[in-house]
Amino acid sequence: MNRDEFLALALRNPVNVAIIDELDRLALPDAWLVSGCLVQTVWNVLTRRPISHGIADYDVFYFDPDTSWEAEDAVIRKLQARLAHLGIKVETRNQARVHLWYPAKHGLPYPPLRSSREGIDRFLTQNTQIGIRRARDSYDVYAPHGFDDVAALIARPNPGPNFSAANYAVKAARWKELWPELPVIAAE
Repeated sequence: MNRDEFLALALRNPVNVAIIDELDRLALPDAWLVSGCLVQTVWNVLTRRPISHGIADYDVFYFDPDTSWEAEDAVIRKLQARLAHLGIKVETRNQARVHLWYPAKHGLPYPPLRSSREGIDRFLTQNTQIGIRRARDSYDVYAPHGFDDVAALIARPNPGPNFSAANYAVKAARWKELWPELPVIAAE
């Protein structure tokens, strides 16, 4: 699967399109729709399941140097209000402030990021290290590991600095229940 094939399949989910369009209208800095909602849409198309099967939430990353909770909360509320008509859960996170709360929540170190792409690079699984955003009349797609695992429905750990084998096992088990044909690569 190449970039254009992935993009065409991910955009079959009208919720993905609506969120990407709204991010573009809001002009949030370095804003991307990321992770599972993209990959799981593609898995659903490939396995002929309903387009939103198994999608628990839609993750949005942006990068704003204002690391105050108040600034992030204002963005979260604004985006929720603009997307409320979709009836979905949106998880919006300013990647500039993840290092402030991640160690306390997950018990793992999390060095400060310099961009949303660096946040994507730290995802728990390689197959979900993907982001899409508007770029004028087209789209930017960021996928540091490409699309082969997505096309083959493979869950693969990302042995990055904040990897948790326990969290990976939970995520992989949930996915395996929803997509039984999914091969899960064991964490080492």
